Amino acid sequence: MKKAFITGVCGQDGSYLTELLLEKNYEVHAIIRRSSIFNTHRIDHLRRNENFFQYYGDLTDSSNLNRLLKTIKPTEIYNLAAQSHVGVSFDVPEYTADVAGLGTLRLLEVIRDSNLDCKFYQAGSSEMFGGKIDTIPQNENTKFTPRSPYGVAKLYSHWITVNYREAYNLFACNGILFNHESPRRGENFVTRKITRAVAAIISGKQEFLELGNLDAKRDWGHAKEYVKAQWMMLQQEQPDDYVIATGKCYSIREFAIKAFEYVGIEIVWKGNGLNEVGIDKKTNKTLIKINKNFYRPTEVDLLLGDATKAKEKLGWKPRYTIDDLIAEMMEYDLYIENNIKSVNLNNFGAIQENINCKQAIHVS
Repeated sequence: MKKAFITGVCGQDGSYLTELLLEKNYEVHAIIRRSSIFNTHRIDHLRRNENFFQYYGDLTDSSNLNRLLKTIKPTEIYNLAAQSHVGVSFDVPEYTADVAGLGTLRLLEVIRDSNLDCKFYQAGSSEMFGGKIDTIPQNENTKFTPRSPYGVAKLYSHWITVNYREAYNLFACNGILFNHESPRRGENFVTRKITRAVAAIISGKQEFLELGNLDAKRDWGHAKEYVKAQWMMLQQEQPDDYVIATGKCYSIREFAIKAFEYVGIEIVWKGNGLNEVGIDKKTNKTLIKINKNFYRPTEVDLLLGDATKAKEKLGWKPRYTIDDLIAEMMEYDLYIENNIKSVNLNNFGAIQENINCKQAIHVS
């Protein structure tokens, strides 16, 4: 039986990856940050599995990481933990650097120092490409120019992983993952903020949605498919770095329009700049407003990935479209806000999976 060690298990990716590995008969060991508030709702439905083990830990605590890894002796390590909110990284840059940057070094040092026979996955980010991009779409050879403390911290993790792979012959891979979402996405991330707000507006609990830069464009995929790519990287004979993306790009404006369309609301736009508003065409009610506080000090206008290498070497390709993704997220949030089990299920069997797991009854 293979043993996996996961950091960031309570996050979106961590929960989906844990499900995947347990289905593949792994023994999964994971660290959870101690908190006075319960933050395990994404994995509560897994905690009775006899092959799932949890420990308190943090990437800032090298002694604890050292003890755990030497005791567990995992065959695969997935480093998913980070202060992962780009906007928040401007407010807590030092903490972001410590966790998202030096945390990776701490794990690699344990592997090197203890001669652990394991494979290592580092969760990179498209935010490493930043704003001054020399190629569109971006691939593994595109120049990195990060535009946030989060992007800079992730870039350190990327290069320290490459360095340890080359200097110490470690099996260490970087997954440069473009934006990936799901019903398990945190509610302070823009995609989930949109779908949750649309559901709340429909239920009469919220009047309007506030957003920042409507015209920022991102390559959005489904987290469940992206964690499978993470696992596939560690099943190869040789370690390498891979871009994981859909190859299709949409603006935040388009994402919001599609979310409202899903519940039968057509948005029309009036005004310019900070005074622009999105209005319900039928009722003339303002449903979207611009809030300047949601703009970042340095914006990244466009991120679009080229996953050709992953398709050719891993055999990975995305199946979810942007409409599939929004439908699943909307179904979940409509269920949470209105106890509506289905507005337009179509053929999305994965939606019912999310409703059935314990996280479906968790309301923040």
